[in-house]
Amino acid sequence: MTDVTSDRAPEPVGAYPHAKRVGDLLFLSGVGPRKRGTREIPGVELDDAGNIRAYDIEAQCRSCFDNVRTILEDAGSSWGDIVDVLVFLTNMPDDFATCNAVYAEYFAGAGKPNPTRTTIEINRLPTPIAVEVKVIAAIR
Repeated sequence: MTDVTSDRAPEPVGAYPHAKRVGDLLFLSGVGPRKRGTREIPGVELDDAGNIRAYDIEAQCRSCFDNVRTILEDAGSSWGDIVDVLVFLTNMPDDFATCNAVYAEYFAGAGKPNPTRTTIEINRLPTPIAVEVKVIAAIR
């Protein structure tokens, strides 16, 4: 097993690598929409106490997928090598359709069949975000 870190992806919020390589598979840790080196979270407006006041799920999904792509590339994999995707949403009724549309756009060029996917609604995530993505990919 080998830890993988990316100098371009957002810093992990805990004691874990961006990904772990095991043989020809790459297991990404949960990836949120944050930007590296900043506290900026695309599509999130916080109140003075740091709670989410408003958010744009489309902007967050795009940023998550861009961060995933960065980690994959830095690990020697690619978007087309994704095998499985796990999406965590904090508001399934309001956000699933938009997340699904962005997902379909990002995977349109990935070829068929697309990766397997599971989408789960959860109470909250460790930072003030509304979506997080976990990916397993092949390394060729």
